[in-house]
Amino acid sequence: MRHNQMQWDAQTAIGFVLAQGTYIEQQVNETVYPDIQYQDLVPVDMSAPEFTKTVTYYSSDIFGRADWINGNSDDIPMAGTQRNVLQTAVHTAGIGYGYGWEEIGYARQMGVNLPADDAATARRAYEEMVDRVALQGDQAKGFNGLIDNPNVAATAATTGGWGTATPANILKDFNQALTLVSTATNRTSYANTVLLPYSAMEILASTILPDSGAQTLMQWLRANNVVTATTGQPILVRSVRGLETAGVGDTRRMVAYRRDPTVLKMHIPMPHRFLQPFSPAPLRVEVPGVFRLGGLDIRRTAEVKYVDGI
Repeated sequence: MRHNQMQWDAQTAIGFVLAQGTYIEQQVNETVYPDIQYQDLVPVDMSAPEFTKTVTYYSSDIFGRADWINGNSDDIPMAGTQRNVLQTAVHTAGIGYGYGWEEIGYARQMGVNLPADDAATARRAYEEMVDRVALQGDQAKGFNGLIDNPNVAATAATTGGWGTATPANILKDFNQALTLVSTATNRTSYANTVLLPYSAMEILASTILPDSGAQTLMQWLRANNVVTATTGQPILVRSVRGLETAGVGDTRRMVAYRRDPTVLKMHIPMPHRFLQPFSPAPLRVEVPGVFRLGGLDIRRTAEVKYVDGI
């Protein structure tokens, strides 16, 4: 009899948590975490079936140049694409939350909503994991991140040592990173994003240029870099975790790339979701959370460049 009473209590608690779930999930999913960066830096693709095991994609490079020909020529210059077929695995991960018997009983008795704090913490943990995998990869699953992909060419900064470098030398290194992308693509593509270590961003943001009306070096670079001067388009400059020692010899690394889904893409076939509550013990109800995540595919490595030693 006592066992049945405990089972009934557990089922009642599950029903109460389930009834509260829609409100909690809506509240949690609407929360924006301004320090989670991957969504602004990496195109995300959620189009693959939720339970797909691998995503197949093509790493490509274009070739071909139009030229003058004789009107009777049978030798026409040809354009084409060199493609490599690649695959990225998709893995399942999880993070959930739960409530104790006392917490549920109080909410039911007082007619108040269950606290969403733990649900928000679970959602935050999901965002943090995706952010880490996108930027730094995951060695256990064989994923490479945006800042440490072995297929991306790393070049030493022309001057480097920004802690003691002049603004002119810093500008030269900054433009070096941008120019590497346009040069590698024969001026058909231009970087639109630059990632920097926090310490390098601090240097740019705190260095006041003389005779500039208190303009910082960061402000000047955003308006006067080689890409903006060439295309008229602004570039995104952000600081991210992990770049302080990502360069060769544990040096600071700068990343320049074209932020476009044809260049790089992260696959999330199943974004984080909460499942049906269950009771693993008489005095507790838990809400599992699951998601399925693939690695970051850099499809055109020529349009992503590393500059080390800044």
